[in-house]
Amino acid sequence: MQEPEEKKIALELLETEQAYVNRLHLLDQIFYTELMKEAKNGKTVPEEVVKMIFSNISSIYQFHAKFFLPELQKRMEDWSCNPRIGDVIQKLAPFLKMYGEYVKNFDKAVELITVWSEKSLPFQELIADIQKRKVCANLTLQHHMLEPVQRIPRYELLLKDYVRKLPPESPDRDDAEKALEMIFMVAKHSNAAIAEMERLQNLWVVYERLGLEDDIVDPSNELIKEGPIQKISTRNNSTSEKYLFLFNNMLLYCVPKVIQVGAEFQVHLRIDVDGMKVRELNDTQFPHTFLVSGKQRTLELQARSEEEMNAWIK
Repeated sequence: MQEPEEKKIALELLETEQAYVNRLHLLDQIFYTELMKEAKNGKTVPEEVVKMIFSNISSIYQFHAKFFLPELQKRMEDWSCNPRIGDVIQKLAPFLKMYGEYVKNFDKAVELITVWSEKSLPFQELIADIQKRKVCANLTLQHHMLEPVQRIPRYELLLKDYVRKLPPESPDRDDAEKALEMIFMVAKHSNAAIAEMERLQNLWVVYERLGLEDDIVDPSNELIKEGPIQKISTRNNSTSEKYLFLFNNMLLYCVPKVIQVGAEFQVHLRIDVDGMKVRELNDTQFPHTFLVSGKQRTLELQARSEEEMNAWIK
């Protein structure tokens, strides 16, 4: 008798879960535990750094090793009389939200490993020593740390496949479809957390370039476009190099600083987007020019090309 397709996928889920728990064990019980022990002895790095690298890996490990894997094993042993995994995955799904913290921290963690490997030779040596062990399978700590980041998309793929292969009359159909929907929401939640973190990081870099002016720093702002621009002076028929930052709520008209200590730009003018009007100008002397008029001021600006002018106007 050939195994039904859905059972093969459920077994694949179990096998990959077993391998995944071994990987989590390596991260939490070996890397984290041994690095923490050395940090407590004051030999390698501050304890805080080790905690920051491994984030909430201990909770993730405990959850999979003590709850999800045993539940899955039990279910697969009873498959002949109870062929279903949808309900087990529904119980798992809400806990996957704790991956948000780990995933958000991942880039920072990898950066910390690099920085402290350069700063502290004992730290570097201890990691190298663990990586040489058979259990590491010739892979680096960073490589093992990527596994939890990839686990939720893996559940999603396996479960999609499982639902596709279920016979229409299967007793697991409703539960499995609901479980897939829940996993999908968690994956979205995790991706949204990463996107939000990246947005805030990029925003902070822009604020630093602007000298962290109080009335500009606001986490809810969204940077839409930035770039150099020529300001036209009608008085003496000349242009001068300026720089624009367009946010969802304001346009910052800046001057590049000659001596770039700290900030890169000085904000000369801030025009509210609310009530702002923008239009193209047909100026034979200065091609690709457009007019920005707002409550605070009107500016005549020249872009380097027609595409650039259109991009700004848009």
